[in-house]
Amino acid sequence: MDKYPGQKRAVQYLYPSIDPFDQRMIDMGDGHKIYVEQCGNPRGIPVIVLHGGPGGGCSPGMRRYFDPRVFRVVLFDQRGCGRSRPHASVTDNTTWHLVSDIERIRETLEIERFIVFGGSWGATLSLIYGISHPERVRNLVLRGVFMMTRTELDWFYGGGAGQFWPEPWARFTDLIPEDERGDLIGAYHKRLFSGDMREETRFARAWSSWENALASVYSNGSGGDAPGDYARAFARLENHYFVNEGFLEEDGWILNNVDRLHGIPGIIVQGRYDMICPPQRAWELAQAWPDADLRMIRNAGHALSEPGISAELVRAMDQIAEQEGLQGGAGL
Repeated sequence: MDKYPGQKRAVQYLYPSIDPFDQRMIDMGDGHKIYVEQCGNPRGIPVIVLHGGPGGGCSPGMRRYFDPRVFRVVLFDQRGCGRSRPHASVTDNTTWHLVSDIERIRETLEIERFIVFGGSWGATLSLIYGISHPERVRNLVLRGVFMMTRTELDWFYGGGAGQFWPEPWARFTDLIPEDERGDLIGAYHKRLFSGDMREETRFARAWSSWENALASVYSNGSGGDAPGDYARAFARLENHYFVNEGFLEEDGWILNNVDRLHGIPGIIVQGRYDMICPPQRAWELAQAWPDADLRMIRNAGHALSEPGISAELVRAMDQIAEQEGLQGGAGL
């Protein structure tokens, strides 16, 4: 069910629903088994979809941004979430494990190079993977850019976004004693990893609700009440990554290494009123990466399902198909 009435308009821009032609679990050899699926054209242009969170998992709707006659679409649930196992686990779960997982998936599926498509944390991981393995990336298509910097974390968990959304911010902070509110990520970490399932689920729902409340420009400030299992995985993984600042060597690591993306075409789709990942970061990235095309979407926020965001992402993928001379299945 759509959270906000206006989001239903996004569906008209998407390709019809499709089922995967391949589903499998890949054993990564360290206790993690990763769910991977493929859909579209088995001989098409390979695309790998990196979901948000961390901890969000993939959904069937993510298959619909690509012409199934043209693209071979690979989706997977990152460690600890979705259909991957063990569920909600943060053991051996870092950014660099995920980069290694992408390489393992690429090798297992015998893909030489692919388009990397990711939003929010998925954009972060796309950029880190591209910087780490530029020879494996044909294009980067990013949405709602997040670069895992202290500035971004302070904005969302230090009161910046709360200045615009005081009601959900109060719900988020009121659960924490006043003397711990100077470090909300740390305060929530203590409770999300307390070992008490009821407490972990309660605080996981509050963590998830704060983010969901700000995801769409259509929001009324209600973040909803996510299912306990989903919320617990999402909140624990996201908090784990944020406590560790993305496991990057330094603050600003992505911009400091963006020159490694030289020659890789990029499209950045960014909502003008994104409260979770403010547009400043997308603009800075585009300034530092000459091969990137920044497309700022008026009257849009953060969510993948925003009509303007959905329309532009589909348009971006169709344009790549045209450039390859493969639109509508031609040449496949």
